[in-house]
Amino acid sequence: MLENIQSPQELHKLNLFELTELAEEIRQKIISTVVTTGGHLGANLGVVELTLALHSVLNSPEDKIIWDVGHQCYPHKLITGRYNDFDSLRQKGGISGFPNPDESPYDCFGVGHSSTSISAAAGMAIARDIQNKDFVVAAVIGDGALTGGLAFEALNHAGQLDTDLVVVLNDNAMSIANNVGALNNYLNKLRLDPKLWRARTELESFIKRIPAVGEVMSKFGLTLKDTIKSLLPGQLFEELGFSYFGPFDGHNIRQLQRAIKDGIARGGPVIIHAVTQKGRGYAPAEEEPSKYHGLRPSNQSTSRQCTSVSTSFSSVFGDSLVELADQERRIVAVTAAMKDGTGLTKFADKYPERFFDVGIAEQHALTFSAGLAIQGLRPVVAVYSTFLQRAYDQIVHDICLQNLPVIIAIDRGGVVGDDGPTHHGIFDLSYLRHIPNLTLLAPRNGDELKAMLKWALAQNGPVAIRYAKANTSISQEITFAEEHQIPSEVLTYGSSTCAILAVGNMVDVALEAAVILEPDIKCSVVNVRSIKPLDKSTILAVAGQADLICTVEDNVIAGGFGSCILELFREQDGKKRIINFGYPDQFVPQARIDELHRMYNLTSEGLAKEIYACAVLNH
Repeated sequence: MLENIQSPQELHKLNLFELTELAEEIRQKIISTVVTTGGHLGANLGVVELTLALHSVLNSPEDKIIWDVGHQCYPHKLITGRYNDFDSLRQKGGISGFPNPDESPYDCFGVGHSSTSISAAAGMAIARDIQNKDFVVAAVIGDGALTGGLAFEALNHAGQLDTDLVVVLNDNAMSIANNVGALNNYLNKLRLDPKLWRARTELESFIKRIPAVGEVMSKFGLTLKDTIKSLLPGQLFEELGFSYFGPFDGHNIRQLQRAIKDGIARGGPVIIHAVTQKGRGYAPAEEEPSKYHGLRPSNQSTSRQCTSVSTSFSSVFGDSLVELADQERRIVAVTAAMKDGTGLTKFADKYPERFFDVGIAEQHALTFSAGLAIQGLRPVVAVYSTFLQRAYDQIVHDICLQNLPVIIAIDRGGVVGDDGPTHHGIFDLSYLRHIPNLTLLAPRNGDELKAMLKWALAQNGPVAIRYAKANTSISQEITFAEEHQIPSEVLTYGSSTCAILAVGNMVDVALEAAVILEPDIKCSVVNVRSIKPLDKSTILAVAGQADLICTVEDNVIAGGFGSCILELFREQDGKKRIINFGYPDQFVPQARIDELHRMYNLTSEGLAKEIYACAVLNH
């Protein structure tokens, strides 16, 4: 049936048996595609029946469905006219792995980061009311995304708006890893004892039948109802102004259809609580949902390979932090629901009392770490670059303004490949380098990352270490003097023609480009390890003699590392010829990392060609 479904309106014609068969076809299509293209597997398998229930009741795209994060949008895409293109999932020029309004009118709001759906849905519902329109607005949010502060802010506001809004809580007890915190414990109670909901419904029905015999009986009825609400499930949402329905079996299509219809009929803000299983229908994903949250493509590596690969930057970071924590009891690790991805699993296993997973709450992670630091501990916050954007004010106001010794380990700096523009970490050098008191570092390889982490923990102020989604080499011990800033490394001395200044994962690219340019152009190549503060003396000594200076970074050009060099030489004489290589003023699309580097001339061949044109052809 699946290949013949061109729009969700066709689901309205299917009976329960046919919808159940369609659900299995969708699962098989997702599994067969994702093992080839890579993508988010577990969450999508868990939401198949919920997707069919929503679309078989609602009239999309007139009715609006907002998928929080978007990890669970594949079934939605398959039944909204994208079946024939589904094999291009996450590929260059193919369909996105996340909802994208530019791709389809059925994707009514673009997402990729968590906890945004209720805010967006509330705004859309109010816009509908102001314009006197009539359609359903439904937000689908996971229990993991519900731990984010933005979701609570939205619940708090939406509950008192008195507008029709359906929030579907897709509760699988997981984000990427197992959920943590008091909210998860609260939802556990609802999941484990659904008979309480039935008891509440029956008691409320009884209250409605109490005859209005005098003031005493009336007051008694109100008191009894309040008492029941305080004892039975859903009270948290009820107190926020939502009518609570559930919990329901998230794989029972008929039950979900009825719940959605009842929720719409109730009117006002409504929570429909559906309990689902992450990885449903695929035994390996059911048994290890964390492992199967996302799969890599079967036909590619995740990054440009080093000549002596031993491990990833994330693994080097995690192993190094454990070694340092063995020697220093004040070291604590903090993450926002990304323990495995950031390399902190070993630390969490060895030092559980010194490890803190705060859930999908990056703002809290940073200010929580500021509180740890101000009381004498040495917190290390591990976070993906794209998610660190969500905690910008906390970096400025709570950490750097107070000059607190918090270490921010920024994973996935630069382009990250198939997840696309919502996940590329190409803005961090630009939004961090201008913050006072912050030291900003970029290691070339695993050896430098280990040394930088040790150096950072010996400082008395905030330090950010930014590294790529890449494999790296471990070959020698490096030590940086604790009392001095981290120096740049001059890798080659060339003629006075050209100097290439590079940071992080672009250093080896620059070095290879210099080899390609020989003997026509002899380039000096400098590994600029510290973006802030700059090692001005080394840079001026090497690049100051060159006719052409080229900067290379896996970051946007605007405000990034190249801007540091422009500012430096403007202070000197303002006459230097400087070319910046990085990403232009646009969002970078989805593609493999190596494809993206080729697109923007951030490969050794592309860089050499551009430098040759600048140094010789346009001299």
